[in-house]
Order: sequence, then C-alpha cells, then structure tokens
Amino acid sequence: MHAEPVMSSRRLFSRHASLVVGLASVLAGSPALAQGAAPALPPPIEAPPPSRAMTIAEALAYAHAHQPAIHAALSRISERMAQATIPSGRWLPTIAVTAQLYGMTANNTTGSYLSTEYMDVPRIGGTASQSQSTASLSPYASTLVGAGLLQEVFDFGRIGAQRAAADDLVIVEKRRAEVVRLDIDFGVEGAYFSVLAAKAIILASDQAYERSRVHRDLAKRGVDSGLRSPIELTRAEADLARFDVGRIKARGGLALAQNVFAASMGAPDSAIDTSGEAPQPSDMPTMAQAVQMAASRDPFLAGAVAQLKASEQRTRAVGAELRPDLSLTATLTGRAGGAPPSSALQPTPGGGGWLPDVPNWDVGLVLSWPLFDGTISARRDAAQATEQVRRDEIDVVREQEVAQVRQAYVKVGVARSALVALENAVTAAHANYDQADARFRAGIGNAVELADAEAVRTDAEIQRALGQFELAQARATFGRAIAEGL
Repeated sequence: MHAEPVMSSRRLFSRHASLVVGLASVLAGSPALAQGAAPALPPPIEAPPPSRAMTIAEALAYAHAHQPAIHAALSRISERMAQATIPSGRWLPTIAVTAQLYGMTANNTTGSYLSTEYMDVPRIGGTASQSQSTASLSPYASTLVGAGLLQEVFDFGRIGAQRAAADDLVIVEKRRAEVVRLDIDFGVEGAYFSVLAAKAIILASDQAYERSRVHRDLAKRGVDSGLRSPIELTRAEADLARFDVGRIKARGGLALAQNVFAASMGAPDSAIDTSGEAPQPSDMPTMAQAVQMAASRDPFLAGAVAQLKASEQRTRAVGAELRPDLSLTATLTGRAGGAPPSSALQPTPGGGGWLPDVPNWDVGLVLSWPLFDGTISARRDAAQATEQVRRDEIDVVREQEVAQVRQAYVKVGVARSALVALENAVTAAHANYDQADARFRAGIGNAVELADAEAVRTDAEIQRALGQFELAQARATFGRAIAEGL
C-alpha cells in the first residue's frame, strides 16, 4: 500500500525491545567475572542528561505536531488534493494567441497556416489552384495573428468521472496518513515503555550493587578478624565488580532509550526522559469484538477499500473518454497571403502577404465523438484488471488483520499470566535471599551461597521489569492491531 519514507516505527519498537533484553543479559552477570578478580575499570563516559521529561500524553501530542513522517503524510494529502482539482479545470475557458509567418509555395492548396493545440483557426479564403503543367515553385509570404477561446459546454459526464476518481485517491492518501500516525504512536509508546524498563533495571542493578558492597564489607571484616577465609573476600569483590559493570551498562542503556524516545517524537533533543506513571491500558474486549473493531477502525484496511473504489472510478473515467464532447470555439484573426487569389476579381492583399491586415472572426459549437479508439478500450480493460487486483488485496489485508489481532490478543494474555508468575518468583527470590543473608551474617553461610541468592534475586527483579515491559509491548501491539492505541 505505502512505502514509508523514514524508518518504520515498528522497527524502532523492536529496537527498544532488543535494547532492554540486551541490558537484562548484561545485568545477569558474567561467569568469568563472578569467578575471578575484579578488573580495573576506566572511568565511565557520562552521557548528557535529558533536557526535559514528558508523560506519554505529552509525547504523543508532541509527535503529532513535530514528527517529520506525519508532516510528510499531510503534505502528500495536500498534493493529492491539488491533483484532484485538475479535471475540474477543464470547465474553465482556454484562451490562447498565435502569430505565424511562412514562406511557401501555393500549388493546389487553400491552407496557408497551421492549426494550434489551444485554439481553433477555421480555413477562410484560398489561393490559385494550379494545374500540374503550370505548377510553380516560387514562394509566397503568408502571415496570421489571432486570439481564440475554447470553452467546454457539455462533456456527458467525462470530467465528473475523472474528478470522482481523483477524489477517491485523496481518500486513499488520508488513510495512509492515518496509518503513519498510528505507527508513530506505536513507536512513541514503545520508546516510552523502553525508558521505564531501563529505569527499573537500573533500580535493580543499583540495589544489587549496594547489597553486594555491604556483603563485601562484612566479608572483609570477617577476613580481618580471622573468622573467614580469604576466598570469601575475593568472591565478594568479584560479585561487587560484576554488579558495578551491570549498573554502568544499565545507565548506558537508559541513555540510549532516552535518545530513541526523543527520536521517536521527532524532537531535536539528544535525550528526553519520561515523567508520570505508565498509563493504565483500557479493558480488553473479547476476541470477536477485537476483530470487529479492527475491521471498522483500521485505516490500512480502509485504505485498501478506498484503493478499490478509486480503481473503479478510474475504470469509469477511462470509459468516459469514449463519450461525446460539446465545446464552444471563438477566434479573432488577422491574416494575409501573397499568392494570387483564385479569382481574378479578388485583389491581392496589400503587403504581399507580409502584413496580416485581413480581419476575420468566428463563433461555433463543435461536437466530437470518438466512436472507437483501440487505445482507450485497452486502457479500460487494464483498469478493470487493476480492480480485480485491488479486490484480492482486500481479502489478503482482512486475513492478515484477523491473524494479527488474534496473535496480539493471545500475547497479551500470555504476558499477563507470565507477569503474575514473575511476581511470585520475585517474592520467592527475596525470601531465599533473606535466608542466605541471615546465614552469612550469622557466620554459618558462605559467600558462594550468598552470591547465588543475590544472583537469583537480581535476575528475578530484572525479569519482572522485562515482564512489565513485555506486557506493555503486547498491549501496545494489540492497540495498534485494532487501531485504538493504549
């Protein structure tokens, strides 16, 4: 239907998702770091802080006003509307002028000028009709100046059919613009949730680092007092370094997410932060209701239907070219020819044909009717074939739409169920960590046991953040499928 001139917002959304998933894998830790000594880390490169923060409503409103893709879509509508006025211009009069100067022979001819595209010049007067034996190759001057008017009187519906076809193409472009707007909204929503997910991962990584630092200090005091073996301290140092790397990369991921959030809105800022709480999605309809909503709202399907109507009007417009045409013609001319007139009683115009001093005017109605034109017939057949293509495309779009709605609906249900399980996993991980922490503080647990509990807790918290992101992503995908939004 339509090739996007800029990066698709759906690809942007996938980019957000892969960004957060990548952060999760980083924060899960590296086995090499967990088992070895802490490496020396260079000072982190600080990204510029966000210049401002926006709620999801503010971000969507800003994108509608500033996103170049939306501006381009509106410009295409204006272009198509301007093109739709072209057929109606044929009802306006055509006014033209011409000036002609020739040197020519005058054997067996009464035409001493050329017809022009924009005015009718009737044939008036004549020159001598020479026999073959007295033919002469001597040239004579011939001049003509004139002004003419052509006005459509009645077109038997031809112009109306062409205007109707052009108007339907305007509707097609409007539906495409609606698709662009929905995709931009989808991209902004995805970027917004990516920033929220990155913040949740930062919170989990910071808390894991602080807990690891406390345990490192406890292990150091135990080693200094001789109550613990040195391996307890080296393991704690390795865990601390691992979580330090994780929180640094988490902040880098947040900076990237904020950068993409700004880009999704078309903002000039290098990064924009989120503000406010995540919006609560509307209640989910039933599967059958969702399919009906998509069929009635989705501009992509509406655009396919509009394409079919435009093709039908195009077929009518092509066929209408075989209808009669009635037009008014009027000209005012001055002309002269230097050849001898056909009658000896007629004087030769003064100036020898170089001065167009013989005036003439005319007004007339012209009826023309192309009874058969093979090219027009072939174009009409081709237009009918295009109609069938558009009908088949509508069936394809409907089938894809139903499949997308059903898949998005199922993904929302799976994401909601998974989030409940992830919340339970976080609760169990906290309980396991509390027991391991108590055992370590009492001196009956070791660093390995505590590190495992810490890893389980941190991973559970990160997975919960990802689960929240996946639910938001699935709900946004479902909203896009039914053209409703969140």
